[in-house]
Amino acid sequence: MSPHHASHKRAWRVTTMVVFCVAGGLFITSGLNAHGLDLRAASVTDLDTVVRQERARTDGLQQQVASLNKQVSSLTKQVDDTGVEKLQRQIDTLRGPAGLDEVRGTGLTVTLNDAPKSEIQKVQASGIFPVSELVVHQQDIQAVVNALWAGGAEAMTVQDQRVVSTTGIKCVGNTVVLHGVPYAPPYRISAIGDQSTMLTSLDNSSYIDAYKTFIKDHKLGYDVSFGDELTFKAYEGTLDLQYAVSAKLPEQRRP
Repeated sequence: MSPHHASHKRAWRVTTMVVFCVAGGLFITSGLNAHGLDLRAASVTDLDTVVRQERARTDGLQQQVASLNKQVSSLTKQVDDTGVEKLQRQIDTLRGPAGLDEVRGTGLTVTLNDAPKSEIQKVQASGIFPVSELVVHQQDIQAVVNALWAGGAEAMTVQDQRVVSTTGIKCVGNTVVLHGVPYAPPYRISAIGDQSTMLTSLDNSSYIDAYKTFIKDHKLGYDVSFGDELTFKAYEGTLDLQYAVSAKLPEQRRP
């Protein structure tokens, strides 16, 4: 075998090894970035499955947060300091109004749902108005929440998540995100309080009245049910405020 041929053969071996190493690195990187999810586009066509996977992952993280908060609370109460004890008493007094204690009582539940697919397809074919009018948006949920608070609601949940002062309801695509967890319809808003007063407040809402016009004509979902013994778990997530910060513009140099 000529020296030139042997050198050429060794070069092919080295190249083959490099290709295998790079391919292995790509497989490992893809697995780490996926966090257990398939990266192929076909895997995200089933939105409900993705929502359930993300919800399960977020629920696990929230349970860890709740466990750590309980440890912090337990350690804080063990501190033998007059000032700390005074602050702890103030905190204990505010836990209920802040949604950090479990509550029970009579109330009602409002369930919002998208129109049936048959109605959406009918409107899409006719083009009389956008099909987005036949799905539930964050402003629809917010209108119900506001009406219930105005009607004297003492405590509230959306999708069984406790509503607190830092709760934000956001639309992301055709799902609603609450406390970082994505939810698909139907959406359940439950409130503890005087049933008749809250029902009157719902009926007096001009926004909900406009929403109801699509219930009759296009079967958009709206249902009110009453409960004699509702139980809301305490909010166990983070209480940190999340807000936008303006970007610092680079200083312009003078000519």
